Amino acid sequence: MTEERVVERFKKRTIWFHWVHTAAFLVLLITGGILFFPGLGAVAAGGWTRLVHRIAAVVFTVAPVVYFVISPKMSLHFIKETLTWEKDDLKWVAKAPDYYFGGPEESMFPQGHVNTGQKLWQLVVLVTGVLFLVSGSLLWFFKDVLAPEVIQWCLIVHDVAFIAAFLMLLVHIYLGIIHPRMTESLRSMWDGKISVHYAKSHYGRWYDEIAAGKK
Repeated sequence: MTEERVVERFKKRTIWFHWVHTAAFLVLLITGGILFFPGLGAVAAGGWTRLVHRIAAVVFTVAPVVYFVISPKMSLHFIKETLTWEKDDLKWVAKAPDYYFGGPEESMFPQGHVNTGQKLWQLVVLVTGVLFLVSGSLLWFFKDVLAPEVIQWCLIVHDVAFIAAFLMLLVHIYLGIIHPRMTESLRSMWDGKISVHYAKSHYGRWYDEIAAGKK
């Protein structure tokens, strides 16, 4: 029997932000990929990919700003959560390969609101997001005034960020949708809820805090 999912993990506004930002991110990856690979030049003919890429870039940039205005406390918590790394995180990383390939779940250290793997994904999103914003803005608005060497470096930074984000996205999709131990992750991004068992086994420290009324 499937356990009822009653533990609130995400607010509705967080879920909306996640999917809007994800949609913009995917459009950026697709249109950016078309521009990135020289052999796809015919697909980009007419400049439509650049237009769509820029529209998605605006959504990708504006969405976090809107979310911050609506939920400043949760936004700051996300940044703090992403940038705070402890000894247990390093221990978690050391045990992660065995865990993801079927090792005992009990061997993993109790995690907070996000586990170390998700924290790593958030860090990649945060860092590459900043790199995309800075390099993309320079390429979009100052391409005609910047020195060729600066433009070249902007393109390199943009491309490296693209590769890093794309590779981590593949891992994120696999763990969030396909991996048998993460079956509730995707569903929690639709209604914001997980089961008590899932909360205890994946985010034990966070669950103990909310159960004690500390969150």
